[in-house]
Amino acid sequence: MKKKLLFMLINMNVGGTEKALLNMLSEIPSKEYDITLLMLEEYGGFLNLLPKDIHVEYLPEYFKMKNILNQPLHIVALNFLRRGRFVKAFTIILLHLISKITKERSIIFKYALKDYQDNKAEYDVAIAYAGPMDFISYFVINKIKAKKKVQWIHFDVTRIGFNKKFAEKIYKKFDKLYVVSNEGRKKLINYLPNLNDKVDTFFNLISPSSIVKMANDGVGFEDHFKGLRILTVGRLTKEKGQDLTIPVLAKLKEDGYKVRWYCIGDGRDKEDYEKLVEEYNVKKDFKFLGANPNPYPFMKQCDLYVQPSRHEGYCITLTEAKCFDKPIISTNFTGASEQIIHNHTGLIINFDAQEMYLAIKRLLDDENLRRNLEGNSRNNKINTTTEIQKLFNIVPN
Repeated sequence: MKKKLLFMLINMNVGGTEKALLNMLSEIPSKEYDITLLMLEEYGGFLNLLPKDIHVEYLPEYFKMKNILNQPLHIVALNFLRRGRFVKAFTIILLHLISKITKERSIIFKYALKDYQDNKAEYDVAIAYAGPMDFISYFVINKIKAKKKVQWIHFDVTRIGFNKKFAEKIYKKFDKLYVVSNEGRKKLINYLPNLNDKVDTFFNLISPSSIVKMANDGVGFEDHFKGLRILTVGRLTKEKGQDLTIPVLAKLKEDGYKVRWYCIGDGRDKEDYEKLVEEYNVKKDFKFLGANPNPYPFMKQCDLYVQPSRHEGYCITLTEAKCFDKPIISTNFTGASEQIIHNHTGLIINFDAQEMYLAIKRLLDDENLRRNLEGNSRNNKINTTTEIQKLFNIVPN
C-alpha cells in the first residue's frame, strides 16, 4: 500500500520555493508514494510542470478569507463599518486587539477558518512547505490529519517577518523542522533553542540532467548582442537585490566595458527598477526579460551569472547556474558559502555596489581567473538520494 504525503503551499508561482518543491516531487517514486499538493490558490507559472500523478487540490474557502488574513485588520473593520455590518466590525476589532496583546495571529486564523469543514482524508506525513508562512503552519497543525507533520523553512528567519511567539507555540507540535541550509538551521535554533532536536537541514534539490535538457530545448538571447552578457534570475523585489546591479552596470559602461545585464523575473518592485534604469541612463543595456519558467537557455548562453540578493534561505537559482560552468558572483547571504567556495567555484562579496563592480571588473580583466571559475563551478553537488531519504525516514511504518 502506498504511503500518503501531503505538501501545502500558497501557489505554484515562478519562484525558488515552488521550484524546489517541483524538483522534489519529480524525485519521489510514484509507485511507493501517493502525493497530494494542497494550495491556497489555483495560480502559478509552474502549474503545468507538476508531475501528472500528483493530486492537486485547492482551498476554495481561501478566497473568502484573504481580506482578513492579508489586509490590516483596522482597514477590514472600517470596511465592515461602512457597509453597516457593525457586529462583524466589532468582532474584527476585538480580534485585532487580542492579536496585538498576544503578539501572534492564531486567533485570527481560527476565526477565518470557523466555517471550514475539516478534510476527512488522513496522511502518513503532512508538510507545511511554504515556510515560514504562519497560516499554512496553523492549517497543517489544526486542520490536517496526519501521523507525522513537518515544517519547512526556506528563508533566513533573522531577515524576514518571523513571528517568534507564533513559532514557539506552533512549531513544537511538528515532528520535524527542515531548514534549507546549515547556516539557516543555526539561525532558527538560536531563535528556538528548545526545538534543537527537531531541526535538521534539507538542501533544495535540482535535477541537472533536466536543467541541461531544458536549456538545450529552449530559446535564449535573441538580441544579437556582441559583448559580455551578465544574467540575474529572481523575483523583482528588494530582497533579491536587483537595485544593486543597475549602478554597477552604469559604472562598467562608464569605464568602457561592452556589457549588457539581463534580469529574468517579475515582481512588485519592477516599476522602481525601471525608474532606476532611466536615472542611470542604462535602458539600452539593462534588459527586463520577465518571468520565465525556463531560464536555463539564458544561463547556458550568458558569460557571467550574478546573484545580488540581500537575503536568502538557500538560493536555488545559484545552484542551477552552477550546471553550466559559468563564472558566478554572489552576495554573502545565508547559504551562499555552502554553494560556492570563494575564489575557487565563484566569488562571494558583501552586498555593496563597489564590491560588485570590482568583482566583475576583476573577472573581465583576468581571463585565467575566469577560466578557473568556469572549470570548478559544478563542485559541491547536493546528493539528491541522501536528501530524499531524510524525508522517507520520517514516514511511519
